[in-house]
Amino acid sequence: MRTVSLTSVAGGRVAGRVLPAQHVGSVDVFLEAFESAAEGDVLVVDNGGRRDEACVGDLAALEAAAAGVAGIVIWGLHRDTADITAIGLPVFSLGALPTGPLRLDPQPADALSRATIGEWTVTRDDVVLADEDGAVFVPADRLAELFDMAESIRDTEHRQADEIRAGRSLREQVSFKQYLERRAVDPSLTFRQHLRAVRGAIEE
Repeated sequence: MRTVSLTSVAGGRVAGRVLPAQHVGSVDVFLEAFESAAEGDVLVVDNGGRRDEACVGDLAALEAAAAGVAGIVIWGLHRDTADITAIGLPVFSLGALPTGPLRLDPQPADALSRATIGEWTVTRDDVVLADEDGAVFVPADRLAELFDMAESIRDTEHRQADEIRAGRSLREQVSFKQYLERRAVDPSLTFRQHLRAVRGAIEE
């Protein structure tokens, strides 16, 4: 599982198979990607994390929606925020800038088969899930396994939140005093190890 910090432009959440595109200065790479898009894919744009130009605007977002693309995740900047918000397609980026592309570089041979996002490289074999907290990339063949794990942690956290509201502190729930006592005897003990022992995992 790979995560990156991004800002939600149009709000909402999105999940779908990665549709990669390496931006080199022209919108045509997106149009070509849409030619092979399946309903529900998420366009993942690699613009090298550049902050001196925006690579996705309202026309690309409109075309993506028309092609059945469920959302756009950009390792770079977007523009036309108000128009993208009106379109309603979930878009996630590093921020906004009115300046469009500033160059036209040669298109790599793998421009439509992989995209680098932060320190990660993703392909059509990956799935992306994005919300207001950022984006998570998961190998498609491990999706069910990771969903089960995430649902288990979510359910644990919801139970713990309900108990806090009912007056039982999180420290009580996770036997924090016991952890401090055990750590005093064994300084190598981590809180995560303790949580696993008391079945209170909230940091996995």
